[in-house]
Amino acid sequence: MGFWAKSVQIFKCFCENGKQSIRDVAHQTGFSKSSVHRLQQAMERRDLSPESWFWETEEGRTWLMRLVVATIYTFGFKRGVGAETMSEYFVRLHLQEQIGCSPNALRSVMKKLETLIVETAKTWESEASANGEVRDIIGAVDETFLEYMMLVFMDLHRGYILLEEVAADRTYTTWKALVDDRLTTLKSRILSLVSDRAKALIQLAEKGFGCLSVPDFFTSCMSWSRVMRSPLADGASQPKRRLRKLRRWSPKPRVVAQGTPRTPWPSVKSRLVGRR
Repeated sequence: MGFWAKSVQIFKCFCENGKQSIRDVAHQTGFSKSSVHRLQQAMERRDLSPESWFWETEEGRTWLMRLVVATIYTFGFKRGVGAETMSEYFVRLHLQEQIGCSPNALRSVMKKLETLIVETAKTWESEASANGEVRDIIGAVDETFLEYMMLVFMDLHRGYILLEEVAADRTYTTWKALVDDRLTTLKSRILSLVSDRAKALIQLAEKGFGCLSVPDFFTSCMSWSRVMRSPLADGASQPKRRLRKLRRWSPKPRVVAQGTPRTPWPSVKSRLVGRR
């Protein structure tokens, strides 16, 4: 029996039977007195916050494991959050005495989870194939460039990554061999294939699997922008052209130098009349 299983059983015994000696708890659980005493002291050290008692129960321990796995999977695997940040998050939840939440401990858990996720996916696939489940796939194919070039094949309807393989090239032959191997394992067929307009990917859909090749949304946005760019640019430039014309033909205001006294109009008029 593991550490936490023993701890939960001893905690349950203390709660159900009230205050009792270590000898009585050891007799009821079948553990040694030294083991009961050691686990009791560990419980007292973990009792640092009002909610600490819940983590000692079977339900609390199960929920705590779900919290850790969900946090690592959602933020660590899917969002790329570092172990240091997740460690700080668990400490703020007062879990530093309940779980190993140091960055190194979390990295170790992430490695184990990564292996378990891959093994679980293989088990589910084998069980589905054994039960004769054949599902049609609306797929999407693309390449990602991180440390190495990786070919990715995804089922868009279910959000399941069917293929993620490092490859030296992205030719039609490479794509066809890798996807064929996965389809044989899954016993599925492709209804349509979404991709950019690379010739190898269009050929993979139309020639390789005889299905419809659908352009991805990003490629469509680029096509739309090319069509709409000129009308939008002309529409934005027309007000600017009109404003320049108005400025060109509007009369310029007279500028009077500072300090130069203006001659009143009546005196100017009298001089002109006198000259006549």
